[in-house]
Amino acid sequence: MNTKEENSNLKPIIIISSTVLALIAFAANSVLCRFALGKNLIDAASFTSVRLISGAVMLTFVALFSKEKLNFTFKDNFFSSSMLFIYAVTFSFAYINLSTGTGALILFGAVQLTMIISALFIGERPNLFEWAGLIMALAGLVYLVSPGLTAPSIGGSVLMLFSGIAWGIYSLRGRRNKHPLISTANNFILSVPFVIVISIIFFSQMNISPQGFLLALTSGAVTSGLGYAIWYVALRGLTATRAATVQLSVPIIAAIGGVMFLTEEISLRLIIASLLILGGIGMAIVVGKKKKIKI
Repeated sequence: MNTKEENSNLKPIIIISSTVLALIAFAANSVLCRFALGKNLIDAASFTSVRLISGAVMLTFVALFSKEKLNFTFKDNFFSSSMLFIYAVTFSFAYINLSTGTGALILFGAVQLTMIISALFIGERPNLFEWAGLIMALAGLVYLVSPGLTAPSIGGSVLMLFSGIAWGIYSLRGRRNKHPLISTANNFILSVPFVIVISIIFFSQMNISPQGFLLALTSGAVTSGLGYAIWYVALRGLTATRAATVQLSVPIIAAIGGVMFLTEEISLRLIIASLLILGGIGMAIVVGKKKKIKI
């Protein structure tokens, strides 16, 4: 077997393994954050700061081994870095009160809905099935946060909703980027000024245990920094539709992680909402696979 044939055989394996590892990393961010904040091992502002700074360091290290050079263009990257920061900080504060699975479901539901709705504003016209999927997903989100004994925290839900919208906008801005790894490294680095500000604002509430610091460091350097780098490898072999669709598994993986590591319970409300949200978004994406929606 020659080298070309070996590479051809390895390519699907690399794509599949990279995709699986990236999805686990995305779900692990929710588990790590909820574990750290739920047990009061670190405060939300500090978790955000350690996560973004360690992510910047890891991505810079990875970028040094790429063919492209880091290019610090504050003007071009300011909005993207601010969206990255808003995503990270609201993500952390939301997980003070949300369970792992619920938070991940709201996050990824909001991300996908943001990207689908953005398509409407640029003139794309969904068909009947896409409208049905969008309405189903929105109904699922409304049901998830509606008042009731098993309803999640309203404050936490709103924060996670904003986190998902920010990440959706961030993803939309970077979907045509020819050098996603370099751009992401730049955005992480340029988010550090925001980190300094939030750290100053919440300085009086600072609470960092060794275990909490390690969890935040892992979230930033491994499941965010390396996770995104691995995801870019996976994207080389995934269509936009497949990339969007496979991410629907992240809330499920996160919920399983919450049960395994945090002994959380999965409520009937979460199951029904998951079916509505993920089923609706899946319908909109699969039926509308010709739409250029990319994560």
